[in-house]
Amino acid sequence: MAWADGAVRLVDQRRLPAELAFVEVGTVDELCAAIRAMVVRGAPALGVAGALGVALAAATGEDRSEAARRLVATRPTAVNLAWGVKRALAAPDPLAEAERLAEEDVERNRRLGAAGASLLPEGARVMTHCHAGSLACAGYGTALGIVRAAHEAGRRPSVWVKETRPVLQGSRITAWELQRLGIPATVVVDGAAGSLMAAGQVDAVVVGADRVAANGDVANKIGTYPLAVLARHHGVPFLVAAPTSTVDLGCPEGSSIPVEQRPPEEVAMLGGHRLAPEGVPVHNPAFDVTPASLVTALVTEDGVAEPPLGPALARLVGRPEAVG
Repeated sequence: MAWADGAVRLVDQRRLPAELAFVEVGTVDELCAAIRAMVVRGAPALGVAGALGVALAAATGEDRSEAARRLVATRPTAVNLAWGVKRALAAPDPLAEAERLAEEDVERNRRLGAAGASLLPEGARVMTHCHAGSLACAGYGTALGIVRAAHEAGRRPSVWVKETRPVLQGSRITAWELQRLGIPATVVVDGAAGSLMAAGQVDAVVVGADRVAANGDVANKIGTYPLAVLARHHGVPFLVAAPTSTVDLGCPEGSSIPVEQRPPEEVAMLGGHRLAPEGVPVHNPAFDVTPASLVTALVTEDGVAEPPLGPALARLVGRPEAVG
């Protein structure tokens, strides 16, 4: 994403992989609508988008505090959104702060990727869920950043890409990014994870995060929790990749994380065709929470946190008093 003559220019992630298209938004309301519609998504990317939203408010003469409130309300689970908005709101020049945040994000992700790559064996067969690559960030990626760093180091990783229902971020976006990077990738249905692990064909699971609670519980795309349970049952390392900005020490545990509810049409419809009968209720939470006890390691730009995650995370983000 980028600032373009008083507007914010975004890759329209909804149109991948068929088309690499862009959207320009010139008001805070237009950006809020784009965030809700998942034109832009991914926790670190939302942080940058939120900061750019405050810059839009400044450029158009809107009340910055009111604009910040509307931006944060669009995706309540992803803590980076509020973090980016807060940083821009406190800055004398919101646009400069947003651009600084984007530059920092790429550098953080490269450090995170290098730290995580060392945890993967040579020739690792990695399973991913949802999408946490360049387009979910300002660049490089978090979970895919680990795979990318391993690839760049000549460690020959390959990836099982879970499709990630209901909006298929895995098959649409993760597979697209991996193909462009030249990293071997195979798309599988979400229900194939257990059988692949049972057959010994998965060496590690690597996922991103939208919020990490102080005790190490992790909110990520719905379906992450059962994947962590499968990984534990089959003895497969379960790695979470998240910058320290995703760690929310003000949130004590996973049960305190707000879980966004998405429109029922995402589940009941596909490509304009109805998949579920009219009148049948649809429950469509965007995220679930994986307990810290199922996380093998949480990889950040400042180091790798291993169990017990609470004290380790508190040390990493510089507030050891926050967790006992």
